[in-house]
Amino acid sequence: MSDTQSGGGCSSPVVETTSGAYRGVRDHWIHVWKGIRYAAPPVGENRWCRARPAIPHAGVVDADRFGAVCPQARNPAIGLGSDPVMDEDCLFLNVWAPVAGADSPRPVIVWVHGGAYVFGSGGQPLYDGTRMAAQRDVVVVTINYRIGAFGFADMGSVIDGAETNVALSDVLAALTWVRDNISGFGGDPAQVTVAGESAGGGIVTTLLTIPAARGLFHRAIAQSSPATAVASAQRMGIVSERIAAAIPGDLRSASSAQFVDAQMQVFAEVPQENPGILAFTVTVDGDLVPHHPIDVYRAGESIPVPLLIGTNRDESALFRYMKSPLMPIDLSTIRTMFERIALEQPELRVPDEHTVLAAYPRNAKAAGLGIARDLAFRMPTLWVADAHAEVAPVYMYRFDWAPRMFRVLRLGATHGTELNYTWGNLPAGRKDITYKLGGRATGEHIAERLLGRWGSFVREGVPGVRLDSGPTPSWPRYRSDDRRSLVIDEDDRVVQGLDDNLRDTWGNDILAFR
Repeated sequence: MSDTQSGGGCSSPVVETTSGAYRGVRDHWIHVWKGIRYAAPPVGENRWCRARPAIPHAGVVDADRFGAVCPQARNPAIGLGSDPVMDEDCLFLNVWAPVAGADSPRPVIVWVHGGAYVFGSGGQPLYDGTRMAAQRDVVVVTINYRIGAFGFADMGSVIDGAETNVALSDVLAALTWVRDNISGFGGDPAQVTVAGESAGGGIVTTLLTIPAARGLFHRAIAQSSPATAVASAQRMGIVSERIAAAIPGDLRSASSAQFVDAQMQVFAEVPQENPGILAFTVTVDGDLVPHHPIDVYRAGESIPVPLLIGTNRDESALFRYMKSPLMPIDLSTIRTMFERIALEQPELRVPDEHTVLAAYPRNAKAAGLGIARDLAFRMPTLWVADAHAEVAPVYMYRFDWAPRMFRVLRLGATHGTELNYTWGNLPAGRKDITYKLGGRATGEHIAERLLGRWGSFVREGVPGVRLDSGPTPSWPRYRSDDRRSLVIDEDDRVVQGLDDNLRDTWGNDILAFR
């Protein structure tokens, strides 16, 4: 890394990368580079092609603003920041690194954002890496990748030359860029943790099972991963045909806006017509993803790196609150989903309805929320953890804490609410309601603990924590014989056999569409 002086007397770090030289900015104790190109623009002939290497640019590029995000519909629950630029030329990443020198290269965390495979970016304010980099002394990388029809549709069924899993190829290209360049930012390419939440968590649990990802990371974090929501090529081909039918004229020349409109139409229609099936997700293509990830885990062939994994206690409440089509919550709809799974997989042992309902509240709405949560997130997480624990260390959590306002709104510890705490970026501002009824001080303490635990895992592969504010329990390794897990609440606690009742109810067969 070399420094050149900028106005105001603050150094502006310049780093040479395989894609050219970039000048970052200094923000107090952190150097930040935004909008670094890690792959060639996926436009023109590269539309729906897997990521290609970036062509190096001449001179020095000012990396002081986020790159364009993949075109998408705006979602009030996913803040993209002020005035984001949307463009298919979106394969950019961002780096936060401590200013102070270190005796050795720093560990690296590469963040894969969530957003139901159709929303989000690596430049969301929620994922600002300043606090994590400064307090945990690590290098933070956040990435953009193609989403929706641009990244997760198998367009090869309707367009000659289109490739499968191009979004996954973007993430692999970003990890390859990190391997080849992160040392210039003070990072250690031999200590890379890949992490993600929701759709990003699903990408992480998939990466742990594919040959192309071996050697690109050394630890993994999967938060609220829909690990079993992976589509067959046949099913994804049907989705692509529906997208094509919604766009008049030549698909190659269709605009980004046309594809966004079509993808949101299909995004809503597919789960409404086929409960439990997502319109966009990773595809088992027999190539980049040779086998269904859960089959790889159960064969004991997942990449043997330490894994931190878990879910939130009230995952499905957000989907009810937003009236999202993604998650079947009504019991009659869930019953239809079970019937279709059984029809497609007659050899599968589908639990008896009365046995399932006995494990949940007698209130139908509460039961539906619990069943939806467990089929989408909790059980897939437990299935992955049980299998991966046979080949590498696993650390399991459940995030239970919610401020009083979220409890009043019946959101609880819902999907995504742990993110503010794991990043240390608590919501603020006059318009934010999170702490209107109190709980800010508790939230700060939880953020301190989780930054410590996540940072320790990135640094050492073990989620320990050392706090000045008082003792906190050690987080034990998850093993199939005792299944000790960390419950994160106002005070953390270790629980043995967490969710054993769910295992008794659902059994060991994978309940998911194939």
